[in-house]
This record gives sequence, C-alpha cells and structure tokens, in this order.
Amino acid sequence: MADDHHDEDRPDYDPEHVELPAKAPPLRSTAPQSDFTMGQVGQGAAVALVGLLLTFGVALALV
Repeated sequence: MADDHHDEDRPDYDPEHVELPAKAPPLRSTAPQSDFTMGQVGQGAAVALVGLLLTFGVALALV
C-alpha cells in the first residue's frame, strides 16, 4: 500500500535539478541507493560533523 500514488503527471526526482513543481512534489525515493550530488553528500557530512562536535564537544567540555 506504500506505492498507492501512481500520478504519472508528476516528474521523477532528479538530484541534479531540485525544482519543485507548482502542484505536487516530485516522486522520489529515500533509499540509500539513490543518486546524490556531491554537494548533497558534503552537506550531509557537514551536518553529521557539527552534530558529533556538539555531542562530544559539550560532553568533554563539561568533564
């Protein structure tokens, strides 16, 4: 039942050109096998690094 959206007029998700249509968001998959741009990978790595620094940095600063 997760694939109940068969709207053929919606474009497929293209990580190179992230432009949202006027009516509905593009169909996309969140599987780890999905194509990602290097910018998206870098952004995810930066967010992960900041999270680790906040988590362990604050803990080490309090010790």
